[in-house]
Amino acid sequence: MFARPDDDPRDDGGFRGERETLVGLLRDQRLTLEMKCSGLDAKALARRSVPPSNLSLLGLVRHLAGVEVYWFRRVMAGQDVRRPYRTATDRDAEFNGAVPDPGVVADAWARWRSEVAFAEAFVAGAPGLGLMAVGGDEPIELRGVLAHMIEEYARHNGHADFLRERIDGRVGQ
Repeated sequence: MFARPDDDPRDDGGFRGERETLVGLLRDQRLTLEMKCSGLDAKALARRSVPPSNLSLLGLVRHLAGVEVYWFRRVMAGQDVRRPYRTATDRDAEFNGAVPDPGVVADAWARWRSEVAFAEAFVAGAPGLGLMAVGGDEPIELRGVLAHMIEEYARHNGHADFLRERIDGRVGQ
């Protein structure tokens, strides 16, 4: 088990209202990602699942930093920024560049935490969940972005479960 129930930083439900529910569930999914990666060194975080896949926990952190940038900076805030780690020649650089280097790990966590902080501040300052995106290709409300982010993290946290179990056998909630 990753955390005893009394030590688990995630909420145990009990959210009230749509905004609190969406924000709380997304926060819990983000915390789950951190828990799945906790206590691992650069080598373990960069360990690939099974050939030929380039999937790793570090790659997931880098990928989710990019997802945060895309949905909150580009789509919702309308900022003209590109996703970190991706390049014109390597759209999978988030995963391909997830190498067992402590500097790469530190950069990934710093970038991810910075993007999560931006997203949390953006959502906290939004007048409502009906706020429409100012960037992106199609109209979407903030509530839709939050729901999508919960789904994105939940899917990748499922991957993280298997990756972590393969690394050290650790399984948990």
